[in-house]
Amino acid sequence: MAGMMKAAVYRDVDMVVCEEIPVPEIGAGEVLVRIDTCGVCGTDLKKIHTGSHAAPRVFGHEMAGTIAAIGVDVKGFSIGERVMAFHHIPCGVCFYCKKQTFAQCETYKKVGTTAGFEAAGGGFAEYIRVMDWIVAKGLVKVPDDIPFEQAAFIEPVNTCYKAIRMLNLEADDTVLVIGQGSIGVILAALAKRTGATVLTSDLYAERHKVAAGFGLDRPIDARGDVVAEAKKATSSRGVDVVLVAVGADSLITQAMDAVRAGGRVMLFASTQHGTAAYDPTAVCMDEKTLMGSYSASVAIQDEGVELVFQGFRDGSLDLTKLISHRFGLEDCAEAVRLASNPEPGSMKIVFKP
Repeated sequence: MAGMMKAAVYRDVDMVVCEEIPVPEIGAGEVLVRIDTCGVCGTDLKKIHTGSHAAPRVFGHEMAGTIAAIGVDVKGFSIGERVMAFHHIPCGVCFYCKKQTFAQCETYKKVGTTAGFEAAGGGFAEYIRVMDWIVAKGLVKVPDDIPFEQAAFIEPVNTCYKAIRMLNLEADDTVLVIGQGSIGVILAALAKRTGATVLTSDLYAERHKVAAGFGLDRPIDARGDVVAEAKKATSSRGVDVVLVAVGADSLITQAMDAVRAGGRVMLFASTQHGTAAYDPTAVCMDEKTLMGSYSASVAIQDEGVELVFQGFRDGSLDLTKLISHRFGLEDCAEAVRLASNPEPGSMKIVFKP
């Protein structure tokens, strides 16, 4: 499919510009998808602001749209079908895949969707090329009754569901989720589905109001003493689990102070190198566990997809309610600015190419 398309192109640190670039060409086993919705993820912003990836590139990986063209040898898909695409899929046979630590697989670390230039996701564009190994295992059909804006959350929900599954929460657990941006709300909502008591902390009352729509009714004002509130809710013990959904190293100390002896702190947004101060005796003598969860898991892919679809159908996980701002590609600079500098009324930022 020849022609030109709009794309939000990363050109330099802190610089994303709307440009006309060629529609990507597809090869055998590949699919071209017309993007309807693509969310802006914190990892996209990290790459834009740190220069960790060489320019030019087109980022964006929380995406859904319609198949516009298919290559030879593609089976099971046809033009006009509604889909979402994962951008990472592991090999399934290496050491890390056998240990189900998929995000450490070398094949997983390759990006299998692109709008052009070096593969970087590509969802911040009108079209993406989906490579053959993604078509085989990471291209998901979206039913007609599921909006693209809901389907675009399939990848981030998978990452959150992976973290919750790792924790094996029980009904008598009390969980604190630090941060109530869109990821924090998803983590908290999934934690609550296990039967656990869930506390949430954030600076903005507006975000707590959005969270309340997902049944999260134990808000803590992050401008106050979060640790004291966590202990007040747990007979002074501290909570069983803390999920840190904000990439601020200073909050790791808060999390370690808020969790009980023998409890667990999971880092979910610490994707930039840094240094965090915490008392090592908290790990050794108090037997607190500091752990992390990163990216998606193919082991729960089908379960996560069904969670997103059924959650929309029954209203229990209507993620379109998390979207606060929708931008065209021509307004990419403002979209990146707002996503990078959250305001009281901002939540999930998406592109509508």
